Amino acid sequence: MTRTVLSSASREIVIGFDQPFCVIGERINPTGRKLLAAEMKVGDYSRVEKDALAQAAAGATMLDVNAGIPLADEPRILAEAIQLVQSLTDLPLSIDSSIIEALESGLSVYQGKALVNSVTGEDESLERVLPLVKKHGAAVVAISNDETGISTDPDVRFAVAKKIVERAQDHGIPAADVVVDPLVMPVGAMNDAGRQVFSLLRRLREELKVNTTCGASNISFGLPSRRVMNGHFLSMAAAAGMTSAIMNPLHDEDMNAVRAANVLLGHDPDCRTWLKTNREPAPEGAAAEGGEGRRGRGERRRRRATAA
Repeated sequence: MTRTVLSSASREIVIGFDQPFCVIGERINPTGRKLLAAEMKVGDYSRVEKDALAQAAAGATMLDVNAGIPLADEPRILAEAIQLVQSLTDLPLSIDSSIIEALESGLSVYQGKALVNSVTGEDESLERVLPLVKKHGAAVVAISNDETGISTDPDVRFAVAKKIVERAQDHGIPAADVVVDPLVMPVGAMNDAGRQVFSLLRRLREELKVNTTCGASNISFGLPSRRVMNGHFLSMAAAAGMTSAIMNPLHDEDMNAVRAANVLLGHDPDCRTWLKTNREPAPEGAAAEGGEGRRGRGERRRRRATAA
């Protein structure tokens, strides 16, 4: 079994085929969040703090931290955000940037073994990011696109993933430390996008034997009832071999889909997590009243039997 081990200063988690699905909280990302971007740009991390604590409380396994803000000092902001989040929670982090200087800055202050998000199959990206991953003893997300862009052919995306895994091994990074993102396409624009990614996930698991991840909400882009679609996608993707996803743990539909997949795949012993999060508490006094009711019924049956 392939296991990708990640850690903070005091906590270790494992992404693996025999492990519960890894939920990577996506909320600390200023892309499309103008208020968060404006606050982070001037050093106001109050919203980052709230997002970190809320996602941890909602059951995230890891947190993704991104500071991609136009015309901002991304290396400084990313490092500051990472230090803040690590002071608030012991969850391991995914350090998310396309800027090599920002990745270097974030990794230099990170305590533990991080997940670097990400490297692509482009030669320039491979030769800049992989040495940094090796230097800091991190793991890396491998995005299945290269200089030609994102292919609609799943065989091409598999070939790009294989190239990244092999190039990582050339740099001394084991396949277990490469988490492949097969690139989920919007099913509203490409009708067979779901079938393609499920087939690709099975190949990545069986042939490359690597763990996988994705931006889960991509599948429903442009469609109504997105949370319903996302939830069904997550459970089906987990069944096909996906072991983690970058997603919003504050969405109950998505989290319950993940918990259900964990139960059905045998990754939630005795359904403990499912029961803990879904069992409604008994009304106050109900347990005592129920016990009395059962005793009363038993006593009545005994009296009837004696009379007969």
